Amino acid sequence: MKLLLKAGIFILGLFFTVAVFAQENKPVPLKTIPVKNKKDDSILYKKDSTVSNKNGVRQKDISDVLAEFLNIQPEKKPDTVTTKPSITVIPALGYTLVTRLAFALSGNMAFRTGPQSRISTIIASSAITENKQFTFPIQTNIWSKNNNYNFVGDYRYYKYPQSTFGLGSSSNIKNEDPMDYSYFEFYETVLRHISGNCYLGLGYIFDNHWNVSDKGNLDGTVSDYSSYGKAAHSISSGFTINALLDSRDNAINPSKGGYVSIQYRDNYSFLGSSSNWRSLIVDARKYIKLPEGSDNVLALWSYDWLILSGRPAYLDLPSTQWDTFSVTGRGYIQGRFRGADMVYFEGEYRYKITANGLIGGVVFLNGESLSAAPGSKLQAIQPGYGPGLRIKLNTISKTNISIDYGFGREGSRGLFIDVGEIF
Repeated sequence: MKLLLKAGIFILGLFFTVAVFAQENKPVPLKTIPVKNKKDDSILYKKDSTVSNKNGVRQKDISDVLAEFLNIQPEKKPDTVTTKPSITVIPALGYTLVTRLAFALSGNMAFRTGPQSRISTIIASSAITENKQFTFPIQTNIWSKNNNYNFVGDYRYYKYPQSTFGLGSSSNIKNEDPMDYSYFEFYETVLRHISGNCYLGLGYIFDNHWNVSDKGNLDGTVSDYSSYGKAAHSISSGFTINALLDSRDNAINPSKGGYVSIQYRDNYSFLGSSSNWRSLIVDARKYIKLPEGSDNVLALWSYDWLILSGRPAYLDLPSTQWDTFSVTGRGYIQGRFRGADMVYFEGEYRYKITANGLIGGVVFLNGESLSAAPGSKLQAIQPGYGPGLRIKLNTISKTNISIDYGFGREGSRGLFIDVGEIF
């Protein structure tokens, strides 16, 4: 019986180690392979799984703990990702407020295009959720042999029932309007190394929403979606100009440095867009060791998403958790706030609980302000806050499993599970 119990715990632990899935586009990095769609060339790989901090304390992750519990030899990790692709397909399980329980099949491929190139990744997953949603995202991050070019792709198909709650950050949660739609996205960007940590590039973006329907506000009031202008089908198609400055020491779990990404988007009717409109996204982050010399980190994030001109389709407007990694606004459901302009700020303090790094904690506070229709002013700042736990998934890449409980206004609250740091 004791042997069966150990075997059961091992199987559950193994599944948890490699099969946690929270956001539809953030699968688990499998051991020494960082698969998150972010620039990363700073991860150090070692043949030995022993990684010690500056005080000589051996750092541990989930696989180390399981190996000790079962009295088995710890896994010997590869020293690096090579030009030979490493492919993994795994089942996955996760939870978000908008999906509830989600079941997925996820796959990733990691490789180098040359001996000195940064790690390139291709990520794909297919998920069915408790809320009858179906998602199929594919993300690519390919580096050229000499790292002079970076090709970043994001392609998605969604069948996605999801409620909207009106426009502006002063919208009332009681004004829930259940929607349903199908969605296809094609984003492709080419970045060219300029100097140091600076990259510039161009891209093409295509968003297609069809079979869009809604039930109207459940409280009987007129929905903002109806007032803004319903559209059963809409297309946004245009070019982007991109700039990137990335000095983070580790893109999966930064402890110092900064990150600034700027994207200017211009949509044209001659490219198939339903209307001409322009937007700007500025994503800025800063990481500070606090106290200096410790492993604790103060992380700061600003995310501004602005419609500069024109009138996008309702579902193309800036919205909570519709950023690239679906992580803005912990404490609120995806799509809770929507509007023409979105100004967002978040601060998070990350600290160790155990000296071996297996368990950590965070406290976070965020605030978002959105306008309503284009040309209107920003409305009330809506705060989100809460605590969280971090469980070390991999000591080499410093990847954590993030478990947060967020609180917002009007009784909004919920559990948020993710892989890697939120930002």
